[in-house]
Amino acid sequence: METVLISVIGPVVGFVAAWAIFKSLEKRKASGIIQEAEKEGENIKKDKIIQAREKFIELKAEHEKVIHKKESKLNERFDRLKERESKNSKQYEEIKRGLKEIDKREQDINRLRDLNERKSQELDKLHRKQVEQLEVISGLTPEEAKEQMLEALKDEAKTDAAAYIQTTMEEARLTANNEARKIVVQTIQRVATEQAIENSVSVFNIENDDVKGRIIGREGRNIRALEAATGVEIIVDDTPEAIILSCFDPVRREVARLSLHRLVSDGRIHPARIEEVVNKTAKQINDEIFEVGKRTTIDLGIHGLHPELVKCVGRMRYRSSYGQNLLQHSREVANLCGIMAAELGLNVKIAKRAGLLHDIGKVPQEESELPHAILGMKWAEKYGEKPDVCNAIGAHHDEIEMTNLISPIVQVCDGISGARPGARKQIAESYIQRLRDLEDLALNQKGVTKAYAVQAGRELRVLVDCEKVNDAEAAKLSFDISQKIQTEMTYPGQVRITVIREMRAVNVAK
Repeated sequence: METVLISVIGPVVGFVAAWAIFKSLEKRKASGIIQEAEKEGENIKKDKIIQAREKFIELKAEHEKVIHKKESKLNERFDRLKERESKNSKQYEEIKRGLKEIDKREQDINRLRDLNERKSQELDKLHRKQVEQLEVISGLTPEEAKEQMLEALKDEAKTDAAAYIQTTMEEARLTANNEARKIVVQTIQRVATEQAIENSVSVFNIENDDVKGRIIGREGRNIRALEAATGVEIIVDDTPEAIILSCFDPVRREVARLSLHRLVSDGRIHPARIEEVVNKTAKQINDEIFEVGKRTTIDLGIHGLHPELVKCVGRMRYRSSYGQNLLQHSREVANLCGIMAAELGLNVKIAKRAGLLHDIGKVPQEESELPHAILGMKWAEKYGEKPDVCNAIGAHHDEIEMTNLISPIVQVCDGISGARPGARKQIAESYIQRLRDLEDLALNQKGVTKAYAVQAGRELRVLVDCEKVNDAEAAKLSFDISQKIQTEMTYPGQVRITVIREMRAVNVAK
């Protein structure tokens, strides 16, 4: 039993002892762990405190910087406020001084006003006294004196006004003449068109004289048929390799020339073939006439022209006036009218239209007894042209009265185009002779060394010897030459005489 108890109690006691030892060891370990944990906690706490202090120091430094910036800004604002206050105080002082000066000036003005009132009262009294004395002396009442004075002033004003009006009219007349000359000269200078003299004959060249016999035909049948079909006189003479076509109608001459060319090229020449070729050629020429008229109106910027008027314009290509091609002349007049109308501020399109159509009365298909200007005007009215254009066509040779400003422009431009040197055969020689007469008239004067007619005979420049003619004599010489030209010569427009007196001193250094 004891053994059993011992065997039972022994392990229990050992277990209890072991458990007690284990517990004591655990307590020791736990206390060591707690101590270590406390030490680590203290260390962490110290680190956190240090970090917190550092963070606080950083935040404090940043806060101090912000505060410093705000303080500096506040100081700047304070300084600016001080400056403004000082400026405002100065301005206030200046305003005070200005107000004081204004008060002084107002006082001075009031004093002056009082003085002026007193003086005006005194002057009124003196004026009344003088008026009373004048009434006594003159025996007139103030109303009668005023009436007499007004009458005198009216007469004087009328005289001055008449003199002023006369002076103004003279100046306006001179200015208008100068402006008109300027516009005309500029218009002439801006239009430069070559002219070719038209003749009433054409020459048809052939390769050899054998063709002449074929053109004449048996017993002259071919040439008679050709003359009858074209209305052109065909001259076959001894002129080598040439046949002369004579007719005053250039359209018929052109039809005959082209027909001969086709017949000779084809080789078949007999009356029936001649009539066929002439008819085809005439139709071709009519088509070309319409195309020429259409192209001319397009080139000039003229639109809406009636087809019959377009044909009249194209027919001008085959007409001439004193040797001057009528279409070229009409184109030139249209351009001149457009330029001159633009310078004067008028309707350029209407001016060009009137300039192009002004001579359409020269191309009638049937003979008429009416003047070409009136006939052209009637055609224009018939085909719906505007009254201004119709009047310009009818009045460009003064057959009817001009009713608008376009009409004199067309008349002037027609004269400019026709009167230019070389434009018309009839006046070329007379133009050259007139220039020579102008120069000879000036050269016959005393002291004149050289004379030149320039600007198409519209200006005469005279060079004189400075030793024989002084300045006063030069002016007299210019007047004398102008009087002689007026009395001894016939000329269009005006001639300007310019006397040039020049003194030159020339030496040679050797």
